[in-house]
Amino acid sequence: MVLAIRVRGQVRVRPQIEDTLDKLFLGRLHQARLLTFTSSLAGMITKSKDYITWGEPTEEVIEKLPRKLGRLPANGRLTDAYVKKNSSHSSIKALAKAIASGNAKVTDVEGLKPVFRLTPPSKGYGGKKRSLSVGMGGITGYRGEGINELVIRMI
Repeated sequence: MVLAIRVRGQVRVRPQIEDTLDKLFLGRLHQARLLTFTSSLAGMITKSKDYITWGEPTEEVIEKLPRKLGRLPANGRLTDAYVKKNSSHSSIKALAKAIASGNAKVTDVEGLKPVFRLTPPSKGYGGKKRSLSVGMGGITGYRGEGINELVIRMI
């Protein structure tokens, strides 16, 4: 499981990269998505690496995202009752556990939007420059377990 977050905006983005970001459903700044890692996804992430940051989320973060930011049609909030009625899972916690183990996807809940809209992180990204990768002191690129700390500051 991979959590990808768009951290750079929409201005002066090459059309090929913008198309890749649209396929990942990361069309706007601070949008996040839980994705199942495949070889085709690895290519898409590599292509858009200068505009997103990604890493492996913990089960705690996977539970917080739908509970606090899960949205239904007409911008409704996700509840345990809705999850029980519209999926095979009994609660948001059970859904998060299944997603973390790889047995379920966010789209298994009928009507749940696959994108989570985050806010800018409190105390900033912790990088010098947006266009540099995490390894060079920037904010884009692979974070590994560090994605959890960033997401908690963005929720």
